[in-house]
Amino acid sequence: MDQSEAKIRIEKLKDKIKDLNYKYFVLDQSEVNESVRDSLKRELIDLETEFPQFISPDSPTRRVGSALSSKFKEIAHTTPKMSLADVFSADEIREWFERIQKLSSGPIEFVCELKIDGLNITIQYKKGLFARALTRGDGKKGEDVTHTVKTIESIPLKLNEAIDLEVSGEVYLPKKSFEELNFAQAANDLPPFANPRNAAAGSVRQLDPQISASRKLDMFCYHIDRNTLNENIKTQEDLLEYLKHQGLRICDHYKKFSAIDEVINFCDKWHKKRESLPFEIDGIVIKVNNLAQQNGMGFTAKAPRFAIAYKFPAAQVSSKILDIILQIGRTGAVTPVAVMTPTLVAGSTVSRATLHNEDEIRKKDIRIGDTVIIQKAGDVIPEVVEVIKDLRTGKEKIFNFPKECPICSSPIERKEEESAYYCTNIHCPAREQEGIIHFVSKKAFDIEGFGEKIVIQFMEAGLIHDAADIFLLKPEDVMGLDLFKEKRTNNLFTSIEKSKTIALERFLFALGIRYLGEQSSYDFGKQIAAKRSEDREAYTNMTISDLIEIIKTFDCESLKNIDGIGEKIGETLYEWFQDEKNLQYLRKLNQVGLILTTHSLESTGSLAGKSFVLTGTLIEFTRDQVKNLIKQKGGKIHSSISKDTNYLVVGESAGSKLKKAQELGIETLTETEFKNLLTSESV
Repeated sequence: MDQSEAKIRIEKLKDKIKDLNYKYFVLDQSEVNESVRDSLKRELIDLETEFPQFISPDSPTRRVGSALSSKFKEIAHTTPKMSLADVFSADEIREWFERIQKLSSGPIEFVCELKIDGLNITIQYKKGLFARALTRGDGKKGEDVTHTVKTIESIPLKLNEAIDLEVSGEVYLPKKSFEELNFAQAANDLPPFANPRNAAAGSVRQLDPQISASRKLDMFCYHIDRNTLNENIKTQEDLLEYLKHQGLRICDHYKKFSAIDEVINFCDKWHKKRESLPFEIDGIVIKVNNLAQQNGMGFTAKAPRFAIAYKFPAAQVSSKILDIILQIGRTGAVTPVAVMTPTLVAGSTVSRATLHNEDEIRKKDIRIGDTVIIQKAGDVIPEVVEVIKDLRTGKEKIFNFPKECPICSSPIERKEEESAYYCTNIHCPAREQEGIIHFVSKKAFDIEGFGEKIVIQFMEAGLIHDAADIFLLKPEDVMGLDLFKEKRTNNLFTSIEKSKTIALERFLFALGIRYLGEQSSYDFGKQIAAKRSEDREAYTNMTISDLIEIIKTFDCESLKNIDGIGEKIGETLYEWFQDEKNLQYLRKLNQVGLILTTHSLESTGSLAGKSFVLTGTLIEFTRDQVKNLIKQKGGKIHSSISKDTNYLVVGESAGSKLKKAQELGIETLTETEFKNLLTSESV
C-alpha cells in the first residue's frame, strides 16, 4: 500500500470507527459485533504505525496512548460415546425445553455447566486405581492415550474409594500454559499453536509422555458411565459432587436452575464474562438434573434428549479480501475462494473463506479489495457474512468468473439449473489430485495413513500422478521424505497392501465418477456381479479385467435402466467407460493385482427386491445401521419416495416424505415394525 492509498484507508477507518462508537456508546445500538469494531481499530493502529505522518489528534487510537506493537492402539469403549446436539440461540433453548416437557410429567430442574474447549477423554479406574485413558474417537472406539493423560497432575492415580469407575471429562490447556507453550515454540523457531484446544489435542497425542508432562495440561470431569454409576446418585448435581468426593477435579462454576429463563440468563452471563476465565470455553452444557427423568427421555440416534450444548455466537471480525481465486474439485466443480488478510477469529487464524458460487458473490456484492465481516459458522467454518460498504474507496474490483480453468486452461461452463461452474476437462490436474484424495478416503479404499496432505506431498514429489501409482510405490521411494521414517513407512505400505482387496461397490465409488454416490455404486455393483454370476452358482470375486469385460456388455440405455441408476447417472457412466484414458487407468489398476469382492452384494435375504426410504430421526439405529441391515437382507435404499417404493421407515419429526408416502399408499414402518420385518421369515 503506497502513501496515498494508506491516507485514504486511514480516513475511511477513522470515520467508520467513530460512527460505530457513536452508535454503540451514545445510541446504545450495535450495528456490528464488538469484535468487528476491535479488528477495525487494530488495522488502524497498524496503518498509523507504518505511516505515522497521517496520525491525527482525533484518531480513535489516541484514546489508548501510543500505537501498539507412533500410532495409538484403538480400544472399544464399554458403552458408545454420544455427542450433544448444538443450539445457538435462546429461542432454540426454549424449543428444546418445550420438547422435553412433553417427555416428563413432573417439574424439570436443570444443571448448567461451562462447556470447556478441550479434548474429550474417558478414564477407567479399577478398584480405585487409574487403569486406562481413551480418546472419544468415533464414539465406538478410542485411542489409548494412557501414557500421556497419566501425566496430568490434577488427575488422581488413586480414587478415595476402591471402586470401579469410568469417568469422562475434558482435557484442556489453561490460557497461561498456552502462552508459555507458544513462547517456547517461538524460542525454538517452531510454529505457534493456533489455539489452546489444538495444543491440548496435540499434547495428548504425543508419543513421548515427557513432552505431554511439560505442557501443564489439566482436566475437568463431568460424567460417569452408567455401568459404573453409584445407585445413591440421583441427580447430575449429586454426580458432580460425587466426582469431587472421589478426588476428581470438576468445574465449580456449574449451577442448578428450575426455570428455563434462568438457564438462558446463565448462558448470557458467561458469554459476556468468558474472557475472565483462566481457560477457554465455547458454550454452556444444559442438562436435566434428575437422572430418572434423563432415563425417561432417552436418546435419539446421535444424542441424548435430556441435554444440549448451547454454543456461543460465532466471533465476528473484519478482514480485507485481497483476491478471489478458484478451486477445482474432483467432479470439476469450480468454487470461488476469498483470500484475505490473516485474521484471528474464534481462536484461530483465518486467511481463506469459501464464497460458494457466483450467485452468492453477486447476492452479497463481494468485490476484491472489500472489507468484510467474517465469522466461523458453528465456530468451525470461516464464511463471509457481509461487506462493510462504507469503507469502499472506489478501487474495489468486481469479480467476474473467467471462461477458462485456472489450472488447465480448458473452458469452464455453467449448466442449466445449477449454481456451480465446471471445468470441462475431465483430466484436469486439479481434478486428478482431488480424485486421488477421494480414492484413498474412508468410504472408498480407506488407506490408513494416506490422507490429503500425503497425497499432495507425494504428487509434489513426483511419486504419484494417479491413484494407480499408489500401488506401484516402493518403500525406498518414500523413506527420507519429510516425516517418513522406517516405522511410518512400514505402516503405510502395510495399509496399501491390505487395501488391494476391496468390495466392488467401494471400488466403483472410489473411481469418483460424477453423480455416482454410495447407493448408486452399490446398485451398479450388484448388477455387474449378477451378470458375472449368470453362469455360476453364486457371486464370485473378480479382477478389474473381469469388470471391464462385463461393462462392455452394457450400452447406454441398459445402464439407464438399471434399478437405482437412472438417466443422468447412466449417461455419465457410459461416457466415463467409453473414454480411452479412463480404460487405460483401469488397466493400470488391474496390473497391480486388485481383487474386487462381491459377497456384500448378494440378494438372497428376505428383503430381496424391496426398496426402502428413510425419514425423520431414528432412535435405536443410526441411518447407516439401517442401510446396512437392509442391504444385508437384499433390499435397496432410495433417497426419495416414488410409486415403486415398498416401505417408508419413519422416525421422529418425519417430513414431507411421510405425506407423499401416504398419498401414494406406500406402507410405513415404525422402528419397531422395521425390526419385526427384519426378523420375519418372509416379507
